[in-house]
Amino acid sequence: MLLPHPHPSRPHRVAVLAFDGMAPFELGCVVEFFGLARPELDLPWYSLAVCAETPEPLRVVGGFTMQAAHGLDVLAEADTVIVPGVADVRGEVSGALVSALRLAHSRGARLVSICSGAFALAAAGLLDGREATTHWKYAELLQERFPLVRVNPSVLYVDGGDVLTSAGSAAGLDLLVHLVRGDHGPNVANSVARRLVIPPHREGGQAQFIQAAVTPVTDDDGVARAMSWALEHLAGPIAVADLARVAHMSERSFIRHFKRQTGTSPLRWVISQRVAASLPMLESTGAPVEEIGAAVGFESAVTFRHHFTRAMRTSPSAYRRAFSA
Repeated sequence: MLLPHPHPSRPHRVAVLAFDGMAPFELGCVVEFFGLARPELDLPWYSLAVCAETPEPLRVVGGFTMQAAHGLDVLAEADTVIVPGVADVRGEVSGALVSALRLAHSRGARLVSICSGAFALAAAGLLDGREATTHWKYAELLQERFPLVRVNPSVLYVDGGDVLTSAGSAAGLDLLVHLVRGDHGPNVANSVARRLVIPPHREGGQAQFIQAAVTPVTDDDGVARAMSWALEHLAGPIAVADLARVAHMSERSFIRHFKRQTGTSPLRWVISQRVAASLPMLESTGAPVEEIGAAVGFESAVTFRHHFTRAMRTSPSAYRRAFSA
């Protein structure tokens, strides 16, 4: 559950950490979400402060420098604090940053990490006893260095209410959309996502990207053709044999190729797409849960609720109450 707006009379203050040796993508995502005015939304938007431990120029990956306008004192006073990474996942986090993060948390701030930023939150003790995630290639190291953290390397992000963590860089976009959805509702989140040309909700976890980065799906690939066909026929029964036939492969060969290219099985992927297809209907219609489940291809309401809860960690009805317009 996301935190309520702490002070309705003023903009929600977001602070993002800048540091020497940082990559610009994650910081740029935070600035894009919270630092730009959104007059088309006609509602009070966030205020953003870029903060650093030093007023000196910071080296940024790519060969340029930048200076942050604010220090850690401003970060500690923010309503939402975002740590977009750390300079070295094996290095120590400074005492000054640890103190600022702890102070912000003790004040009731929402703490958010992107990618390796989880190492800073863990160093501050804010992930002890909690489930958290980070980029899959850092997950084992995070668990080794901070054994009190329950590291989940399979998800795109973990919402712990007052502390939220996301996986690799692009997964930070998923978490930032999630923050906006919780603060302002699905219509605003969908509008921001459309403006950025990104999905308002992305189903699945990190596993699908580990192999996909090595073996991309191309437009003329049989697996891609089968996936496209499945998305057009979600309401009806879909068997592996159907997908293999569309892909012009044997079932065994199709399963092998699908696993290599997506990181999951065909049927698990179909289930995830059905759950994803149900989200807009839950958000924007009053149709009974049973009808929505049937509309996206689940054989019964029980099956729909089971798979929805497993994927979303909440029930269809609870999701509707939280995110319906």
